[in-house]
Amino acid sequence: MSSSPPEPSVIVDRLRTAREHAGLSQGQVAKLLDMHRPTISEIEAGRRRLTAEELVRFSDLYGVGLDWLTGKASDRIDLADIRVAMVARDLNKLKEKDLERVLNFIASVQGERK
Repeated sequence: MSSSPPEPSVIVDRLRTAREHAGLSQGQVAKLLDMHRPTISEIEAGRRRLTAEELVRFSDLYGVGLDWLTGKASDRIDLADIRVAMVARDLNKLKEKDLERVLNFIASVQGERK
């Protein structure tokens, strides 16, 4: 039983959606993936094909599954999770002292909301 390949337009739309909901510009994505910004533009315009490896890198960066990117999964996705995953990755890279400062800031913001 063979399955048909995903429609390129589905992947293009979902890549753009995931990037926008992650709050990233094409330039930021290019930098994070060690690509040129015009390459990201070409990919999102559907004028450049993606390799399987590149698709996995986008999936990892945006915190979305390959099934969702390729249209195999439901249109529903918790896009807030994309931002949370990206913040968690960034927090994980901080030095202990800086992480403590960020956590203190979060605690103070939460205290203001109560």
